Amino acid sequence: MFRCLIAAAAVALSAAPALANGHGGGDAPPPPKPEATTAPAKVVITKQGPKLVDLKGMTLYTYERDTTGKTSSCNGKCTESWVPLAATADAKAVGDFTVISRDDGSRMWAYRYRPLYTSPADKAPGDANGTATTLQWRVARPAN
Repeated sequence: MFRCLIAAAAVALSAAPALANGHGGGDAPPPPKPEATTAPAKVVITKQGPKLVDLKGMTLYTYERDTTGKTSSCNGKCTESWVPLAATADAKAVGDFTVISRDDGSRMWAYRYRPLYTSPADKAPGDANGTATTLQWRVARPAN
């Protein structure tokens, strides 16, 4: 019992500066580095297996004709049916995600050098209505 009391006192004393809202001495933690980039997508597990979704939960797709890893083959009218996963002008690669330039000068995200797209056919997070095997569009899947 005495050991538990000593342990509780030690925890309370070590937490005191944090609980004092910075008024108990000690330095404040450094702010996050501005160059830290968050991945533009995440993995979700579905009945069909893991897939990539954007940060809103919308299914991401890849196009079989995107083979170079540096450009997108879906331009012009194609982007009405397949919306590129846009990257900001200052976006930087993070993990398996890279940024590529498009024909129109905009930038988009790619996963393992495969450009990523969403489909307007998907109306809610989790939908996967954009799969078109005859047109060579596939749900983006994480690497094993």
